[in-house]
Amino acid sequence: MGEQAPQGEARTRIIIVGGGTAGWMTAAAFGHFLEAGYEVALVESDAIGTIGVGEATIPHIRLFNQALGIDEDAFLRATQGTFKLGIAFDGWLREGHSYIHAFGDVGRDVGLCAFQHYWSRAARLGWAEGTGAYTLNTQAALAGKMHRGAPYTPQNVPVMPYAYHFDAGLYAAFLRKFAQARGVVRHEGMIQRVERDGQSGDITALHLADGRQIAGDLFVDCSGMRALLIGEALGAEYQDWRHWLPCDSAMAVQSPRVADLVPYTRSIAQDVGWQWRIPLQHRTGNGRVYASDYIADERVREQLLGGIEGKALHDPRVIRFVTGRRREAWKHNVIAVGLSSGFLEPLESTSIHLIQTAIARILKFLPGKQQHQADRDAYNRQFAFEMERIRDFIILHYWANQRDEPFWQACRAMTLPDSLCQKIDLFTASGQIHREGEELFSEVGWFQVMANQGLLPRASHGMAQTISEGDLRDYLDLLKALYAREVAQYATHEAFIARHCAAQMPMMVQA
Repeated sequence: MGEQAPQGEARTRIIIVGGGTAGWMTAAAFGHFLEAGYEVALVESDAIGTIGVGEATIPHIRLFNQALGIDEDAFLRATQGTFKLGIAFDGWLREGHSYIHAFGDVGRDVGLCAFQHYWSRAARLGWAEGTGAYTLNTQAALAGKMHRGAPYTPQNVPVMPYAYHFDAGLYAAFLRKFAQARGVVRHEGMIQRVERDGQSGDITALHLADGRQIAGDLFVDCSGMRALLIGEALGAEYQDWRHWLPCDSAMAVQSPRVADLVPYTRSIAQDVGWQWRIPLQHRTGNGRVYASDYIADERVREQLLGGIEGKALHDPRVIRFVTGRRREAWKHNVIAVGLSSGFLEPLESTSIHLIQTAIARILKFLPGKQQHQADRDAYNRQFAFEMERIRDFIILHYWANQRDEPFWQACRAMTLPDSLCQKIDLFTASGQIHREGEELFSEVGWFQVMANQGLLPRASHGMAQTISEGDLRDYLDLLKALYAREVAQYATHEAFIARHCAAQMPMMVQA
């Protein structure tokens, strides 16, 4: 950021609108990667709050932090972070049923034959355990263990992948210091008016309430659900997906840390929607996602407060949303990042990942003063594909249920997107799972959710059919025992944090 642009060539001015996680992740990445030829500024107002409930992540966040050269333990201390090995889904199939969608591999492939074929044959024979029995991360999560780096039995056990839980507000503050140290300029102020070019329609400047004018060439809209630039100023159309994902409200509340730090997120199905529980070092994040057509806010409030550990640290706050996406995340000279581009509920902890991939796409295209419609079209196609495939994965959780409540019955009766139907039909017919293009969730992710929510293939790959039932049983038992022996050598999650990244406890927890 400190280098000068070539003589006679003006720098490209990038203006980020909005702070929070999206704004400061964008600013940190631009400040780190963009040097000669670019100026980066961020405009935010302390008077505008942020959503700030996205505290659970997937392993890709580690790549983002590593690319910026951020020390993992320092980051975890600064954000009151803990480790995450997967997500526990309690009651999603039916009351009393539970499984973990874990990071990493499930079982072990044999030659050209994927593990799900061996498992599905054993399941049809009636003696396979849930997929978690053959998954390193699930065994470690349920045992409350944590480990990073080379396994103790490296010739037979994979490296265990992990993500984080952290305080999103503290992460934004951490990245703000990082970005400003690399030349990003912060402007405090409320945007009063957006100025556009009369011919091109591009945004040329932001007018602040105190009379200042912030001019730019490329604007990144991180203003959250308000979508100040992409929505209010440019009128980018929003595609509503509530006919597939009917939840339209969330209620969030924080509670003290009163229990052991489990290394996984909890998603607990309720009569309408679900409740999250996210363990941090200093507190627990709790919330409810629900459909207001099926349940009143006051009833949700009662259920939420009755289901947390300890006393609430503040009154629950309600957040309204419309699940969907912008048809164009890049329109004119504005690119929407984060909630301004669309919303997918936090069921699979994808919100921060979508910020990360948007930043990566911007850096890949790296728009300058002159921008091209072909680039916009390609960016928007990639954005749409990513959002739609994650949407399908979330829909699967709702549709594949055996619960009795009206909300869940309606989810089970919905007409599914063709892209999801193809995934389900292929798996239930032959156990095959095809990962298309660069969609986020891998074959093992789809396998865990489909298998644990009641979908069983009618047939398996021929290679899985040819081995004897005795050899099949020995193979699965060996995998289970191997991972159990590995996990037994790990430290507890709490002991691991205490050794490597324990944060200083705040004097008081802020709401």
